[in-house]
Amino acid sequence: MANKIHPTAIIGAGVELGDDNIVGPYSVIVGPCRIGDGNWIGPHVVIGTPAEYRGGPHPTGWDGELDGAGVTIGNHNTFREFVTVHQGTQEATRIADRCYLLARSHVGHDSVLDDEVTLGGGVILGGHTHLWPWANLGLGTVVHQRCQIGPGAMVGMGSAVRRTVEAFTITVGNPARTTGVNRVGLSRRGCPDDVIDEYENHLKGKAELPAGLPAEILDQITAWRKASTDT
Repeated sequence: MANKIHPTAIIGAGVELGDDNIVGPYSVIVGPCRIGDGNWIGPHVVIGTPAEYRGGPHPTGWDGELDGAGVTIGNHNTFREFVTVHQGTQEATRIADRCYLLARSHVGHDSVLDDEVTLGGGVILGGHTHLWPWANLGLGTVVHQRCQIGPGAMVGMGSAVRRTVEAFTITVGNPARTTGVNRVGLSRRGCPDDVIDEYENHLKGKAELPAGLPAEILDQITAWRKASTDT
């Protein structure tokens, strides 16, 4: 299907749009930027403006000036009103598939959002942050630059995250601290209660990673642990 772009929206040079996207009133998308299919981009959304460096370049992308690593967006994402996404400096800022960014949330430069990430209203991600699949950040959460949020992690509203958040945990507060396991998130992905109990004991260092984890959860946790070891 064709894209539906409101006449007040600005689509700058270097922007590639797939099919069946909606771009709302007064939104601005500047290149370099590649957007896939079926995305809903609401009113007053801004995608692809420069990283927030005081001494860095500030090209007028809406007039065709391109300078930066850009933004890459996948398929079937939702960007609510006043969302902002800055372009990368070293690598493209990347948003995968089926993410939901609530009103006034912000994605800093060089950040990565994997599949099905949810950002609550007013969430702010510093540059170079990485949110793994299914991470869910509550209203008003602030994440320091270069932090990682593990797969399936839930961060409570108003939290200030300054370090890595473990997979499938609940983290809350200022400074943010892990308070338990994300039982709801694990259960929704087919994890039985007894296996959730085992995983909680594993996080406390009292047991090995349980064998009964569903395959998609085990795959993500394995990849998460490998990435943590590599870095």
